[in-house]
Amino acid sequence: MAARSLAGRRPVRARGVAHRPAPAALTISVVAITAILLLPVAAVVLQALTVSPRRAAHLLALPLVPTLLTNTVTLTLGVTVACAVVGVAAAWLVERTDIPARRLLAVLLVLPLAIPEFVAGSSWVSLLPSVQGFGGAWLVMTLSLYPWVYLPVAATLRRSDPALDDVARSLGAGPVRRFLRVTLPSVRTAVLGGMLVVGLYLLAEYGTFAVLRFRTFATAIFTQYSLGFDAASASVLTLVLCLMGVMLLAGEYALRGRSGHPGTRAALPAAPVRLGRAAPLAVLAMAVLVVLALGVPVGSIAYWMIRGSSTTLPSGSVFAATAESLLLGAGAAVVATLLALPVALLSLRHPSRLAHTLERGAYLVRALPGVAVGLTIAAFAIHHLRPLYQGTALLEAGYVVLFFPLALIAVRAALARVPPELEDAARSLGETWLGTLRRVTVPLLLPGLGAAAALVSLSATTELTATLLLRPTGVETLATRFWLYTSNLAYGAAAPYAAVMVVTSAVPVFLLTRLGLARS
Repeated sequence: MAARSLAGRRPVRARGVAHRPAPAALTISVVAITAILLLPVAAVVLQALTVSPRRAAHLLALPLVPTLLTNTVTLTLGVTVACAVVGVAAAWLVERTDIPARRLLAVLLVLPLAIPEFVAGSSWVSLLPSVQGFGGAWLVMTLSLYPWVYLPVAATLRRSDPALDDVARSLGAGPVRRFLRVTLPSVRTAVLGGMLVVGLYLLAEYGTFAVLRFRTFATAIFTQYSLGFDAASASVLTLVLCLMGVMLLAGEYALRGRSGHPGTRAALPAAPVRLGRAAPLAVLAMAVLVVLALGVPVGSIAYWMIRGSSTTLPSGSVFAATAESLLLGAGAAVVATLLALPVALLSLRHPSRLAHTLERGAYLVRALPGVAVGLTIAAFAIHHLRPLYQGTALLEAGYVVLFFPLALIAVRAALARVPPELEDAARSLGETWLGTLRRVTVPLLLPGLGAAAALVSLSATTELTATLLLRPTGVETLATRFWLYTSNLAYGAAAPYAAVMVVTSAVPVFLLTRLGLARS
């Protein structure tokens, strides 16, 4: 289960795992991978330390900082809570009730993941310019990010034991009480994991908030870096953002640790709850959600493609940008997936406090805005790897750092489903650790590795901020082309790039849904 995997578990050995010490090569490789992933975080900390305490205090005391802090915190709380409410309600209706068209809804409710947040924001603004500020940001981000809660909660409900609900019903508990006393506690871990993903996304988002004219720490950092060229000042603000990310991770871990409800796999599917007279209202609610989250962005793109728009900007090839985006996404997907495998192996097959710390450290980079990751990698290349500067390898490295946590989520979830007894049997027959990995574990993991690669590819092909900073001269992706045109209000010229991004992203999202990533 993705969300459960994201936040990790207590370092308790799973039943059936032979308690062998981790191979030294595995531990060393995971330490090296985590160290590389945390380089941007370390660079931000070191750069912030070059700022004198007096200068740092002056920066943090600027009148703008309380506004940025308030905007970031209130939006993160508001969107995260809204996503939890929408995601849990939608998952419960689809998985536990007799609402019509459940299979269709299960696909439609996930498809907003195929629409990049900045594309959704531009779509709303192009149709309704008043959708701006806190209200606009709250609306757009909630509609874009709720699937991250829906997916793990739906998976948990699908596999949970219906006997718990039956027992509560036999004791006289009504539907509301059963939902609050049985269903909600059983999905608590999944909800917390999904909320953590949403919170980290919000801390690092830039493009959507720039479109919606809502200032957060991420937008201020981008301004400091790109306009003021004040890297030291920006690093102080970035450090504050990192501390928020650490607080999110620590808070989620603390709450998850007390939940103590691992869930059980159902022997039989649960009997659906009959909605009765509430069915039309439930259908209407789901229809409104699908229209707002999916219909508005897709409809806006279709409208602007039909209407068209003249622009004085140079035209670009949609095919060239598509090919460039897909190639870059594929490269990042392969590297990130391969790097995620040893981290997941150490965490699940050789659980320890060190393994748990290394795994959670890999997630911390998700709290960094893309601009911080991009500029850190660019600065490192200028000082230490000059031949690679302005090269495709740097852009790929940025994608790998940014989206490694997504690969780890999928690989960890897939590895959790591989019975460790099979590996123990191979080892008892004389196979080496590496041979067991090659002949037993990896073949069983192939679907999960494919899902991980699809997740990273999906995100990399639509990434904007780091791409703007790290792309080689002359390289244009779908996201940068779309951003160029929408920044000049040429929505008609930008529409084809948005359409291709949605289509290319919808394919892996649909396949992931069909392959049952959520069921993990």
